[in-house]
Amino acid sequence: MSEKKPFHIVLIEPEIPPNTGNIARLCGATGTVLHLVGKLGFSTDDRYLKRAGLDYWSEVDIHYWDDLDALMTTYPEARFIYTSKKADRTHVQAGFREGDFIVFGKETVGLPEELIEANRDTTVRIPIFGKVRSLNLSTAAGIVLYEALRQTGRLDQC
Repeated sequence: MSEKKPFHIVLIEPEIPPNTGNIARLCGATGTVLHLVGKLGFSTDDRYLKRAGLDYWSEVDIHYWDDLDALMTTYPEARFIYTSKKADRTHVQAGFREGDFIVFGKETVGLPEELIEANRDTTVRIPIFGKVRSLNLSTAAGIVLYEALRQTGRLDQC
């Protein structure tokens, strides 16, 4: 039996320390690799970041990248799934595969429009009902990652 490939969460220029801390904990709890891309809106030594991640920070396989191109060059065979409220398909329709990289944008502006347009076929959204504009980044990461785990049968092994 082959070893399962981990999922990857990619945060592009995250701005809010507790969100990144909560996502780090999510990654530690699920064996997911965390990639922080570009200029961060905080220091990873920030007390709020560590507080949100509690004592799990050391359990996270975390990598830092100057930009998304550097990450993609390092993993040329990877499939990247982008998240945006502007996507046509939902996260449930994504057809996740082991090893997918799930990409989230900044809390305030999301992913760049040109990135979404260039990757429309691999961009997904979380349905939102009512007048709420968006979900919290760490909530969104949890929703999408657990759907990926469900689709690949990982939740059946817990």
